[in-house]
Amino acid sequence: MLIERESVDLHTGKFCYDLVSELYPICRSLTGPGVRETLQVIKKYIPELSIKEIESGKKVFDWTIPDEWSVSDAYVEDHNGKKVVDFSEHNLHLVGYSEPVDTYLTLEELNQKLYSLPSQPDAIPYVTSYYSRGWGFCLTQYQRDRLLPGTYHAVIKSEFKKGVLNYGELLIPGKEKKILLSTYICHPSMANNELSGPAVTVALTQWLFSLANRCFSYRIIFIPETIGSIAYLSNNLEYLKANVVAGFNVTCIGDDRCYSYLPSRSGQSLSDQAAQHVLRYIDSNYKKYSWLDRGSDERQYCAPGVDLPVASIMRSKYGEYPEYHTSLDDLSLVSAVGLEGGGTALKNAIEVIEANCYPKITVLCEPQLGKRGLYPQVSTKESGLSVQTMMNFISYCDGKNSLLDIAELINVPMLSLNKILQDLIKAELIKISYEKI
Repeated sequence: MLIERESVDLHTGKFCYDLVSELYPICRSLTGPGVRETLQVIKKYIPELSIKEIESGKKVFDWTIPDEWSVSDAYVEDHNGKKVVDFSEHNLHLVGYSEPVDTYLTLEELNQKLYSLPSQPDAIPYVTSYYSRGWGFCLTQYQRDRLLPGTYHAVIKSEFKKGVLNYGELLIPGKEKKILLSTYICHPSMANNELSGPAVTVALTQWLFSLANRCFSYRIIFIPETIGSIAYLSNNLEYLKANVVAGFNVTCIGDDRCYSYLPSRSGQSLSDQAAQHVLRYIDSNYKKYSWLDRGSDERQYCAPGVDLPVASIMRSKYGEYPEYHTSLDDLSLVSAVGLEGGGTALKNAIEVIEANCYPKITVLCEPQLGKRGLYPQVSTKESGLSVQTMMNFISYCDGKNSLLDIAELINVPMLSLNKILQDLIKAELIKISYEKI
């Protein structure tokens, strides 16, 4: 039985899309009011979320928490006082972490501070200058081509101050060790690259809270990318290494073009196995990347000496779609169906990890299924296939193969084995362990 690719709950997809739309206008960066506003919106849907802070200047491994940055306005005026670039029209118009400016420039001088994409003339590029002070504006190539020689007035009303880096964290308790879900909240208005991850993570969190019985606890974090994961690991590394058995970096999960998978550094973690297993049945043509294609927070979670089992399930991967890091990554790029599909893939991977165990047969040789009511009285083609699946399953139940291992060996979706497993447990033909026997 295959997982149906299009069997999606559009209510959940619509919830994610509406949340992306709500968060889209906010000007986010590594620090500052945009991050706090984003976390407050998320907290409306996850009241259990704890909003935490790390002060500017704190050393975190080889990095330092930057000063807090905020901006109230930014624009470029021509000699007639007309705004030819305006931050209030789109927050990508300002280079991230630009310092305050109030200056007059010639067009030649201004061009040294402008960024555009000749190959995508209708796109505003996303440009930042986080760790070296400077300033600049981003605009479409069409806008740039219309600039005439003359004097221009560049104004940036920004502020740097000793403040904090904020992040959100919650723990959903369960019976066993932990699964880590991490997503980032530091980019300005981009839909797939920035906001699909937080929206789907909120939906997954609500689903996890609804589960009556969880085998695992879940540590879920909403952080600024790179500096946030580094800071979080700096404060929690030994605990995470001792307790996290699987994890996913949730990003670029909202369009409907394809499915993608990026492995952990080892490529052999439970997260890797679960991700590849569910994607094979959702879309057998999913795009499989290597560790050399990394580019998000998996770089930190899987770094040497950290080595957390974190993989990524995505739709169109960051850096691999033309709208990436531009204003074209807008609300038209993601969809309710795309978000639901991405969320379903992650949900299925979590279900696989939750259900994984080590089954062992309690009798020698093949069991007599008929006397236990497990063999059909009338043999048909369909019943024969069902029995064959059961017998194939039993043949690998040695306590050394996990349920996920067996699903791969007999070439069926693991989640479809649950009824067989439960029937065999009820018949006392199988006992299970959560460690190899």
